Amino acid sequence: MSAVEQRLQALRQKLGRKQHFEEAVADLTATVRDHYAGASPALRDLMYSTVCRVATVLQTRYTAPGFWRAGLNLFIGTEKLVTNPSEKEQLKTFILRAREHLDEKENEESMPNNGETDNRFLFEGHLTVGPEPPPPAWLVAQNLAREFNILAESSGDQGGNNNGVQSRDEEMAPAIMNFLNTMTMDGDLETALEESLQNVMVNPKVPPASKEVVANLPVVTVTEEIIARLGSETQCAVCRENLAVGDKMQELPCKHLFHPPCLKPWLDENNSCPICRHELRTDDHVYESRKEREREEEEDRKGAANAVRGGEFMYV
Repeated sequence: MSAVEQRLQALRQKLGRKQHFEEAVADLTATVRDHYAGASPALRDLMYSTVCRVATVLQTRYTAPGFWRAGLNLFIGTEKLVTNPSEKEQLKTFILRAREHLDEKENEESMPNNGETDNRFLFEGHLTVGPEPPPPAWLVAQNLAREFNILAESSGDQGGNNNGVQSRDEEMAPAIMNFLNTMTMDGDLETALEESLQNVMVNPKVPPASKEVVANLPVVTVTEEIIARLGSETQCAVCRENLAVGDKMQELPCKHLFHPPCLKPWLDENNSCPICRHELRTDDHVYESRKEREREEEEDRKGAANAVRGGEFMYV
């Protein structure tokens, strides 16, 4: 691992610590500026995913203007360097959201303070200097659309079991009410829902498995021991023919076996095992970056669940 890669890994760890966030973002900005142009494709991907990590942390944890200004400078600098069109568009989205957030904070600070109540709240063990801001409309709409997406997936139960759908219906009511209640006073419902459809409900086709990964899949010769180990699963799941001793089979990382002529057409269109859906790496950098961001967002949501209002904490 190169020195730059080690530095990026260390910075990713520091981004999760509030007291080191601004310093980490400043270091990341300098690293991208100094090394991106001459970096290898793999190192560029690591830099880009780390920049995306900053956007995720800002959107899920922090509201302080200083943090968002640091992120905005990073996004602007990186957007000038990247050449991948989809990455450039994603960075422009980060820039727009950062500017929207800073404008909202500036408007809040310009409003007169009547001194009626102290609305400060405890965030990550620190008492904030101001009231908790309402989430931006795009984030509220995104959360609602995610709930609808989960509901739509539940409704596709092939077994005809409606219990899960009924349960999701009962959960959707408070989710919709929360959306309506947390919209800002000048929030535009139509705009928010339009953004939600653009940002969440779009479900692009999953890219095929990496050609390099497919080319390097091991080929094993079927033996009596292998057939005994497989037990009842002694068929190629694609052509449904029984395996025979001496057959040449390709083995996926999940240990499932397939005839090479059967597996290749499948992996030319898909990136997962036909049996267990174990995913293989793809050549689509945007898709791989999105998967990484989704994993990190899930980690962030679990971390945010630890914080409880009123200074009490629970650990899950």
